[in-house]
Amino acid sequence: MKILLTGSTGQVGYELARSVQGLGEIVAPGRAQMDLSNLDQLRDVIRAVKPGLIVNPAAYTAVDQAEREPELAMLINARAPELMAEEARKLGAAMIHYSTDYVFDGEKTSPYTEDDPTGPINVYGRSKLAGEQAIQAAGIDHLILRTSWVYGMRGKNFLLTVLRLAQERPELRIVGDQHGAPTWCRTIADTTAHILARALADSDPHSWWSHHGGVYHLSAGGSTSWAGFTQQILQNAQLPAMPRVTAITTAEYPLPAKRPSSSILSCERLTQAFCGLPAWQDALKLCMT
Repeated sequence: MKILLTGSTGQVGYELARSVQGLGEIVAPGRAQMDLSNLDQLRDVIRAVKPGLIVNPAAYTAVDQAEREPELAMLINARAPELMAEEARKLGAAMIHYSTDYVFDGEKTSPYTEDDPTGPINVYGRSKLAGEQAIQAAGIDHLILRTSWVYGMRGKNFLLTVLRLAQERPELRIVGDQHGAPTWCRTIADTTAHILARALADSDPHSWWSHHGGVYHLSAGGSTSWAGFTQQILQNAQLPAMPRVTAITTAEYPLPAKRPSSSILSCERLTQAFCGLPAWQDALKLCMT
């Protein structure tokens, strides 16, 4: 099967290109060949490749910048997935798409399930939710995997920012009143590959998708705050001079985009249907080894 992979230079896309090897013929155009903000180019690529599956980790992820560029965020996170889903329907193809904990408002005191009402409080979250809804409306075989606080050892992410700042400052003032689950991009990719292998092994793939498709939460086990995440990063890094971590409130660190105060995802549906997920501390340790 031909698998069209978007965003292969991004955190999750880079890991997916490795994880799904052997599950099909991977076609992973670079951004110059397939820019999600250019819908005509995107349509042309899909029609030329004729994939049996589109895997879409590419996204506009600059949460604060999205407040200043709502049209661009909506184009990449909503209109592009909508077009992919439309083209997939014409080809009889399936789609795996990645979404975010930021589709929720953060008011719930227990972990969010897939059936909880959404209510994004920033442009990024609204654009990602619109992408989910467009794929669902297309009526194609699909998986939407919502994840949270994605990090890895390449690209731009919180882990790498903390490691850089730790070399520069004696004190790190980090928000301590937002809670979620840091999730290693490789966990996302390997779990996707495991699910996809199950789908491809089924004698009736369409029946498999109709029984197992839909929305799943895919984040590491447990939860922490950004300050707690920082403490664990520094503990693992074992730097010669360890900066002090001071937990501050969201109000003390105002940003253009509002963040949910708690966006912990319940992954029970995914673990019961497919496989378990590692605790966030264990995955972080592996990532930094």
